[in-house]
Amino acid sequence: MSEGSGFVLGPGVARLPAAPYRRKRGDPVYRPLRIYAVDPATPAAEGQVAVLPVPYEPLAPGPVGALFAVDNEDGSLGLRYRRADLDDPRVLIRDGYEPCQSDPRFHQQMVYAVACSVAETFRSALGRDINWSFEDRPGEPAKLLLQPHAFLGANAYYDKTADGGRICFGYYRADQHPTDRVTLPGGYVFACLSHDVIAHELTHAILDGQRSRFSVPISADVVAFHEAFADLVALFQHFTHKEVVRAAIRASRGDIGRSAFLAELACQIGHTGGRGAALRSAIDRRDARGMPIPQYDETLEAHELGTVLVAAVFEAFATVFERKTARYLRLASGGTGVFPPGELPQELQGLLAESASRLAGHFLTIAIRAVDYCPPTGLRLGDYLRAMITADHDLLPDDPWGYREALVDAFRRRNLYPVDVASLSEDALLWRGPATPLAAVAELARLQFSNERVAGRAEARRQAVALGEFVTSPEHLQEFGLVAPNDPRLAGDEVGLPVIASIRQSLRATPDGRVSVTLVAEVIQERRVAAVDGAAAFCYHGGSTVMLGPDGEIRYVISKSLVGANRRERRLRFIAGEAGARYWRREAGRYVPREHLFRLLHGEGK
Repeated sequence: MSEGSGFVLGPGVARLPAAPYRRKRGDPVYRPLRIYAVDPATPAAEGQVAVLPVPYEPLAPGPVGALFAVDNEDGSLGLRYRRADLDDPRVLIRDGYEPCQSDPRFHQQMVYAVACSVAETFRSALGRDINWSFEDRPGEPAKLLLQPHAFLGANAYYDKTADGGRICFGYYRADQHPTDRVTLPGGYVFACLSHDVIAHELTHAILDGQRSRFSVPISADVVAFHEAFADLVALFQHFTHKEVVRAAIRASRGDIGRSAFLAELACQIGHTGGRGAALRSAIDRRDARGMPIPQYDETLEAHELGTVLVAAVFEAFATVFERKTARYLRLASGGTGVFPPGELPQELQGLLAESASRLAGHFLTIAIRAVDYCPPTGLRLGDYLRAMITADHDLLPDDPWGYREALVDAFRRRNLYPVDVASLSEDALLWRGPATPLAAVAELARLQFSNERVAGRAEARRQAVALGEFVTSPEHLQEFGLVAPNDPRLAGDEVGLPVIASIRQSLRATPDGRVSVTLVAEVIQERRVAAVDGAAAFCYHGGSTVMLGPDGEIRYVISKSLVGANRRERRLRFIAGEAGARYWRREAGRYVPREHLFRLLHGEGK
């Protein structure tokens, strides 16, 4: 969609948010549904079953709602199971179907309930409805298809197809020596019954909708971030279930930083597939044995590299938890902080569990909001530290408990550094506004918000056109990471027109009761690198995330220049190297990304 000769509007501008059901007068607020809080292998005494308050919406059998449609087909057997009818009064009154590994209707209920919960978490943290990266279907808004029994195999993945987006969950027979306490040797294990797997895969889909360029495997860090971010969301979702948290507090005697029960992901799948342990963990196992903490190394496999980031954020969370609860421990122990052998007092367990749940919610909100503060392409894991620091500082300038200090220390201990910063002080890590003073984008003053789908599309287009005309002015190109076609720094390469890839509005409540209004836009440009010295041609992108206030003032420009130092060389080194061969193929003298990124990514260790 071209707007004159200077720029193009990308499909993300016209794509409508995946709007949830708007509650009507008389509707209930929530629909209580029973789920497995972690997975079926969790002992009942440790909170195996939880009742999840899912935002209410009327449902067709499936269930099918505003955001999600659950498929009842078994892709391996070619069968269609009975559809879950969650609006059946007999089902409603019992908080949904009974948790049961052998009832496909409960499997459908499980994926729907957890998906709705995670989507609501994102909506609240971002201050807007989420977006899918695929188009609306003719005559109806786009829905993400959830397939609980998609195939036979110990895997699950998010995928985009010609018909839209879907999450495929596999099922398989456990090995003959499962190492958990519940699974039958050779019995069936369903990925769709793992809270962690559902949350992880849905996060891939939501992140793809917010930042589509993060799904292009242009570097080890980009691929690792997708995995790490999905793990972080799944990890902190553990803390929404009170009985699970209380059981972990009881078992760890309040040392939540060493609570494997809360820090491990996809336990049943790991214990039934021959690993003898959870699929992944946020605790540095090597550090627990007295060995060095795993360090950032871009040659690591994507899941291993992502685990370094997850462990850093979890360590920061555990550090702040210890700071916040030290006073409770001193009071309960008579000032010593030392307790006799045995369980902690019941009242203290409850207090610690409540504090852990609340703090996990804070960290999850920071992690999600930070996505808006990331560059639109070429993300490095150190950039995410800057994004978290800025996102938290932007809403809460005061930091009495040292959240940001804990994050910086945890990243530093793992050699996870941002580039182009003078120091690791908080002030140095904050993203900045334009390097040179820029006038406000006058046409964007007094932002207009609308929940109307047609009006919302028109308003987004108006905003995108105004921003495009501003950033592509010759005097502004460099500020936004863009270049002119005749720029001598291109060294003979070609560039496309700048693209306003997306433009979205966010509303957030500040601690002092005000409403913070922000416009978040992605401006990208493609560089087409010619084949040189036997290397195939390839493309990569540069540009910036632009954040504007309600009066059109430019608050942040978070850029990755097309002609940044060594970016061209680093992209080619990854694409043409051994690690990149998993995601790229050489075809007719060009490197092109392989299809089904997440299916490829989850072929190892997932």
